[in-house]
Amino acid sequence: MDLSTRAVVTACLAAAVAVAAFFGQLPLTVAAGALALAVAVGWPRLLDIPVHGGTRIVIAIAGVGAVAATAATPGEPALRHLPVVLALSIVLAFVAELLRRDGRPRLTESLIGTVSGIVVATSCAGWIATGRTDAGASLVVTCAVALAVASAASALPVGGWVNAGLTLGLAVAAGGAVGYVMPGLDLLSGVWSGVVAGMLVASLHALFDRLPELRGRLGAFSATALPVAVGGTLIFVVGRVIVG
Repeated sequence: MDLSTRAVVTACLAAAVAVAAFFGQLPLTVAAGALALAVAVGWPRLLDIPVHGGTRIVIAIAGVGAVAATAATPGEPALRHLPVVLALSIVLAFVAELLRRDGRPRLTESLIGTVSGIVVATSCAGWIATGRTDAGASLVVTCAVALAVASAASALPVGGWVNAGLTLGLAVAAGGAVGYVMPGLDLLSGVWSGVVAGMLVASLHALFDRLPELRGRLGAFSATALPVAVGGTLIFVVGRVIVG
């Protein structure tokens, strides 16, 4: 999967989150859970972790568990049970390593890779928490659109700082425009959403652009889901600080 294809897939995933948020909390919860599974399925390939099956299962349980716990949590703060899910998932990662019967080569690398996947997958719960802020679906849609535009911009045939600048600039423009017309938001909130989306996509593009194949299709698919997954928690912070 080349760079342009990955950018298109990321844009489609972000657009799917925006559409789900528009239709309500239940579709957004389903989309967040599917996003966590998308991270889990290719994460071992992306990081070249020695044992794939156990890592996928642990990350999938962590991501879906975080989404389910957040969706089932009444009132605020919506993420108050997330630390428990993270702690139990890390314990599960240790158990998965203890169950290995291959002599446990590259043990530290495998464990760190699994824990990093847990953090990314559980970040998907941030989309649900964002949907419960004062701006709610408007903020989710604004950030998701900014992510989609930033992902498309990152595939433009320019490199280096020029690509990063275009990605950030177009994301800010898209976020500001959508935030201006969405109920409960304003231009400044949309601009901040665009800044978060643009910086996230630009930084991940700089990280992955020297790995055109990303260790197979599954690894590349996980990489496409990464900015959308991490964006959930980041935009939740923006919602709390900027929107309220």
